[in-house]
Amino acid sequence: MKEGWRWYGSFDKISLAEIAQTGATDIITALHEVPYGEVWQRDTIKAVRQKISAACFDWTIVESLPIHERIKRGDGDLSGLFANYRASMANLAAEGIKVICYNFMPLLDWTRTDLAAPVARGGSCLRFSAQKMAALELFMIDRPEAADDYLPEVVEAAKIWFEQSTGEDRDRLIHAVMAGLPGAYDRYDAAGLKEALKAYEGIGRDELRANYKRFLDEVIPAAEDLGLSFGVHPDDPPRDILGLPRIVSSGDDIGWILNAHESPANGLTLCSGSLGANPANDVPAIARRFADKIHFAHLRNVRKDPDGSFEEAAHLGGDTDMVDLISALLDEETRRLSDGRSDAQITFRPDHGHDLLNDAERGAHPGYPLIGRMRGLAELRGVIAGLTGPRKVA
Repeated sequence: MKEGWRWYGSFDKISLAEIAQTGATDIITALHEVPYGEVWQRDTIKAVRQKISAACFDWTIVESLPIHERIKRGDGDLSGLFANYRASMANLAAEGIKVICYNFMPLLDWTRTDLAAPVARGGSCLRFSAQKMAALELFMIDRPEAADDYLPEVVEAAKIWFEQSTGEDRDRLIHAVMAGLPGAYDRYDAAGLKEALKAYEGIGRDELRANYKRFLDEVIPAAEDLGLSFGVHPDDPPRDILGLPRIVSSGDDIGWILNAHESPANGLTLCSGSLGANPANDVPAIARRFADKIHFAHLRNVRKDPDGSFEEAAHLGGDTDMVDLISALLDEETRRLSDGRSDAQITFRPDHGHDLLNDAERGAHPGYPLIGRMRGLAELRGVIAGLTGPRKVA
């Protein structure tokens, strides 16, 4: 398996020189400064590639080439947006990109309510509190129907939290919810979020699926021609939030997507943390079910609570059996090698990580510290070595 590392380019507080000391060989990045819907110009892509190459890394995976919200909503004439997306794909392929990681989550990316929840023995982690999310939905953006989406005891706890919270507490909560949006993308306050949600009124699961299939039909043929593979990232959290449908939350959802446009180019970014936050998901079983379509992997772990809350655990310490999962990925690599596939090696990255030691002082993107992820990478590397034998690191 190839070791990747997520890098936010000019927005990142961690340098390529520092990343080199982690032992990772591949950089996973994107043009985070380009607004949704605009073409990624080849000269800009080339400049990023040259910077990465000069630091002795490979760059073959983009995360992410974002999908405009109008495409997700099926809103109006989309021909220009689809043309721009395909133009970006062509420019990426021309500069050596092989895999495009993307998601189809409406409006928000990954969502957490706490960016610095305490961890035993020190450090902090990202956390999703069901009661705080319910408080946001019920009392901060006035969505009373959200009461049906949470356990009664969660709704009651949400009311208590809201009544006892300060303005600063509420601001901190909305800031945390917005933190999953990378780079220079727009963020909302509570009023702005309430207004933005209006654009999705009347769009349910079936409508979102239809819009998703249209997207696949527009881009996968071009991906085949360009030698690109697409890997959809699961929803995070894998459940409906804010009244927005989530359609990439389970093994059956993934099966629908891969069948919606059958092609080797239409595949999966296996994110063990996103899928692992749903108690119904057996992540190693999902990996084995779709092994031949996994184009990229995010390896992290979560610890779940009965009320629907969860938090980032140590990479080997959460609810998902990481050894079994990695074993499934290694088995798929062996199968690909025997079939002579050019994509036999699966690139993974240590996804998220605890803020450890002086991580919090650096101000890195939430969930993406240096030391916490380096610890995660070392642990994952150890599992791989235990299953396959040690590798040499320069």
